[in-house]
Amino acid sequence: MNCVFPRSTSDGDARFFLREADRKRHALKGLVIGMLCGTCFMFAAGVPAFADEGQLLPPPSVTSATTPANGDVNPYGVAFVPQGFPSYGTIAAGDLLVSNFNNAKNLQGTGTTIVKIVANGNPTVFFQGRKGLGLTTALGVLRAGFVLVGNVPTDDGTFATIKPGFLLVLNRTGGVVAHWTPANAGLDGPWDLTVFDMGNRAKVFVSNVLNGTVVRLDVMIDDDGIHLQKSTRVASGYPFRGDPAALVVGPTGLAYDPQRDVLYVASTVDNAIFAVFGAGNTRHDGGKGVLIYADNAHLHGPLALALGPNGHLFTANGDAINGDPNHPSEITEFTPQGRFIAQLQMDPAQGGAFGLAFSQPRDDVVHFAAVDDNVPNITNWSLPFDADRR
Repeated sequence: MNCVFPRSTSDGDARFFLREADRKRHALKGLVIGMLCGTCFMFAAGVPAFADEGQLLPPPSVTSATTPANGDVNPYGVAFVPQGFPSYGTIAAGDLLVSNFNNAKNLQGTGTTIVKIVANGNPTVFFQGRKGLGLTTALGVLRAGFVLVGNVPTDDGTFATIKPGFLLVLNRTGGVVAHWTPANAGLDGPWDLTVFDMGNRAKVFVSNVLNGTVVRLDVMIDDDGIHLQKSTRVASGYPFRGDPAALVVGPTGLAYDPQRDVLYVASTVDNAIFAVFGAGNTRHDGGKGVLIYADNAHLHGPLALALGPNGHLFTANGDAINGDPNHPSEITEFTPQGRFIAQLQMDPAQGGAFGLAFSQPRDDVVHFAAVDDNVPNITNWSLPFDADRR
């Protein structure tokens, strides 16, 4: 795995970003990708682990296959089941879920399964839908007991037959309880999502790869189940198009900071990250938002996006845009101010990086998981977390 030490870029307009004092609330020990690389640690606090001979040790990790018995491949979405999830069901708090986009013939937009990665590293099927679903990176879990997953189906694995898709709502045993569609949820190719979970209600942000928009779904949960109250378009104007290798490219990864009410959007075709301010409460379309990170040296078609416990953003480069054969399949860590931190290579060939996710911290540990859809597999790292610094 490739690890590169930080190189400064412009901090941009400071009034839009985190103050240094605010960032001290984040409790993760060190810069995450520096830790994952194993040989190039960069700790902000705490003491790194050493072997007897003084060599720095990488954090514990488990790499698991993601292909279920039906042969689905091309893992896209990654999500941890959060703490507080009901204990009765076929998934439980701390479990790792992965959605598959391709079927056994490797036709894009035809995968039907969500797998659970179990302790022995083997995938078990949590959900298997009808033929040709095409489950995307839009995968999230609500602690009240529901799983959300998007689909962008094709008939034959090509852009010529692509369809707008919808969001499936699953219960804790993988049963379908609702479909949120283009008509009732404003969806058009739900490609990725992020969730702000408040227990009995949630805000679900969804990127639409077929019209270049982001919608916010306001959701209520009660004894009668889960209810979609309204859909609001909060961002638009991101370029999108078909792609011979990636099938389709457009707005993908989303990460939401509820303390600042800022939604971060990875615009793949723009090769850039934008910030949409007020996205959690606005009733209006904010356009593309504010450009916070455009870095041709370290961005190569950003896809999935996550906000880490250390306050940094993490994106997976899909290589369909601004590809660099010397830096394939990399995850890039950067600050919301637009400063590059580090990068991590997931695969020696291009196109391997896609879905990634952080777990909630528990017992002084936070988990970080990322797929390599070239293999396909997923790696789950256990990182030290200092609760006293929260």
